Amino acid sequence: MTQSPTDPGPQGRPAPTRRGAHDLLTDLAEVRDTGFRPERTLRVRVEFVRQMRRRRTQIAGLVLLVLPVIIALAFHVSSATGDGGSGRQGGGGGGGGSALVTLATTGATNFALFTEFASAGFLLVVMVALFCGDTVASEASWSSLRYLLAIPVPRARLLRQKLIVALSFTVGVNLLLPAWSYLVGGVSFGWAPGQSPLGGTFTTGTALTRLLIVVGYSCVQSLLVAALAFLLSVLTDAPLGAVGGAVMLVVVSNILDSITALDPYRHFLPTHFQYSWLDALGPSVVWDDMMRGTGLALVYSAVFFALAWWRFQRKDIVS
Repeated sequence: MTQSPTDPGPQGRPAPTRRGAHDLLTDLAEVRDTGFRPERTLRVRVEFVRQMRRRRTQIAGLVLLVLPVIIALAFHVSSATGDGGSGRQGGGGGGGGSALVTLATTGATNFALFTEFASAGFLLVVMVALFCGDTVASEASWSSLRYLLAIPVPRARLLRQKLIVALSFTVGVNLLLPAWSYLVGGVSFGWAPGQSPLGGTFTTGTALTRLLIVVGYSCVQSLLVAALAFLLSVLTDAPLGAVGGAVMLVVVSNILDSITALDPYRHFLPTHFQYSWLDALGPSVVWDDMMRGTGLALVYSAVFFALAWWRFQRKDIVS
């Protein structure tokens, strides 16, 4: 008779889809060689190839490649119609993010910075939530999660392998967008030295260093979104719920952060320091808010990841 994945196993042992089953398998392997090797299950390379072949991964990559081209074409059209002349003014103009629009067409570096600024608030959030929120919930929605556990893949290893691949894609999109934007900006608007929105210019080496700081800080902020989406992914078997829930919570945090009456409590919102990388674009790098934002993101991420592990280890996968 074929045993159901959710039925008790021989000698009263719980099925692999029940919590604690893989601990018993590991203990049994210490007594006698059962052929069970946890390190051979669900290897990163296999999972990485699976995720690369998925349609949503390919569409996400296509969007990131097309977006800078569309933005460059939009600036060219605006310039041709006489509305983009201010884009080639040399000064800093307004401070912060608004000045990046003015300076976007001055060269490759400023175009990459503007694209990053335009994408960080929503597009990159959706991309990261898609990779990290869909990873476990999609297996549950396909009813393949219980079969992965029945192979058997230890629960902690399953989460770890899934998370490694998801975070790899997260870092990948955060690197791909500015790098490709830099190339598109250089071809479209030249390779002039970068200009600071606060005034002054950068040498090529300094501009690339500042761009790397921006990318690094964006990766840290994306870690917070990744952790939140991953937590929701182990709580539901609806991938859209996990992805949409993470995006919605980020949007709500941004809305609350815009209410200055909430000071000083809004400083503890997850997205309060989301754009602190603008402090890297001045004559000298100001690290204060970026350090606070990094610390806040790491604390939130650690809590979300810990909750995800705790919940999944104690969950019976029966659906």
